[in-house]
Amino acid sequence: MNLANKENIKDKDIQLILGTLLRAGVIISMGIVLVGGVIFLIHNKGVITDYKVFKPELAKFSSISAIFKGVLTLQGDAVVQFGILMLIFTPIARIVFAIFSFLVERDYLYVLIGFIILAIITISLNGGLAH
Repeated sequence: MNLANKENIKDKDIQLILGTLLRAGVIISMGIVLVGGVIFLIHNKGVITDYKVFKPELAKFSSISAIFKGVLTLQGDAVVQFGILMLIFTPIARIVFAIFSFLVERDYLYVLIGFIILAIITISLNGGLAH
């Protein structure tokens, strides 16, 4: 399929691809979280941490690089957090795909709006403007 030709991509096709992207992202994220939970339970021999008191200083996976390092060493809680990151990035991938589809359709107003939305999400994920 020639993506540069506007007649080849119909609005229904784009909606189908976007729906499939979102569905697949959620299912993959859910699977990663499930696998991470199983790994966590195996490594901790079924003992669950007491979460009655929240202690943020104990959060060892508070950065994306720490999460990736934990995933590489198969730490269950890092794998769970990676699955949550995948869930967060699923709608971001949808926005990127929408920007691409608007570019193909040469609808530059929506391309600009898509980039503005992407910038807002990126800024908010980095702690906002007051960071």
